[in-house]
Amino acid sequence: MAKMKAVQVTKANAPFELVERDIPEPGPRWVRVKVEACGVCHSDAFVATGGFPGLVLPRIPGHEIAGRIDKVGEGVTAWKAGDRVGVGWHGGHCFECEPCRRGLFINCVNAKVTGVSHDGGYAEYAVVPAESVARLPDGLDAADAGPLLCAGVTTYNSLRNAGAKPGQTVAVLGIGDLGHLAVQYAAKMGFRTIAMGRGSDKAQLAKELGAHAYIDTSGKPAGEQLQALGGADVVLATAPESSAIAATVDGLKPRGKLVVVAAPFTPMPVNVFSLLSGKSIAGWPSGSAIDSEDTMQFSVLTGVKARVEKFALADAQQAYAKMMENKVRFRAVLVTG
Repeated sequence: MAKMKAVQVTKANAPFELVERDIPEPGPRWVRVKVEACGVCHSDAFVATGGFPGLVLPRIPGHEIAGRIDKVGEGVTAWKAGDRVGVGWHGGHCFECEPCRRGLFINCVNAKVTGVSHDGGYAEYAVVPAESVARLPDGLDAADAGPLLCAGVTTYNSLRNAGAKPGQTVAVLGIGDLGHLAVQYAAKMGFRTIAMGRGSDKAQLAKELGAHAYIDTSGKPAGEQLQALGGADVVLATAPESSAIAATVDGLKPRGKLVVVAAPFTPMPVNVFSLLSGKSIAGWPSGSAIDSEDTMQFSVLTGVKARVEKFALADAQQAYAKMMENKVRFRAVLVTG
């Protein structure tokens, strides 16, 4: 049987292993993708540490897959060999639970996660459920597409569902791997865009990304600075720091909304009294395959682009370590070519 190179987690909290495996065959309603690029995400730590509930090792991580279909399983009619595709975090759904019956596939009770429920994209080939596949637009490079299938869809999809209208004010907290895309999306969607980060050194970057104003959160309280600029209709929190997120609530306009897409590990202290003007706090769960498709199409149309650092598949450990140490500006991507 033909072989492929793959990077797997064999044991929790142990180094990745570069191994040779049989090229997998797609079962009914699954497709096989010849991987050209796969982004490296903080969420891959759930696999590296063995921390995801129900995870079975060994497992090939990776949920920012871009490549071409090279074989389809029985019953697949929407895809064919040669199609350029991407696969994100949402790795499939059951079609039968109540959320699925309502079309809320991202909330499927039995949802699969790419690179967690089944092997992901740290490999030369990956087999995935057909419903998890998104079409790549013409002209979008595979390495550029990878991050759009996670950080991209998370920020784009949350912004377009946050309720703000063009011309209203959106503030983005954090200008890192998610935030540098969120600032671009907010500006391209027609929002008055305020970027918020720690330190004055990020002001020039914020301007390059399209922000109309920048707030240094290491100075006066973030809420106070936001109010000085008229307040925000929406704050999109992309930095996983509970106290920093909570500090933005005071900067919301009455009936403004704080949307959290980062994942702090500590509780977030909020003065409930400040919510009585109609302010709200919500989270957002990235998106399904069609949302990823929309994200990539919008990105190509408007020129939104992730800033990436490329690594060879054999250097996955180095890419992961640099990402976890915040030494990548801004997204690490493994390329198989």
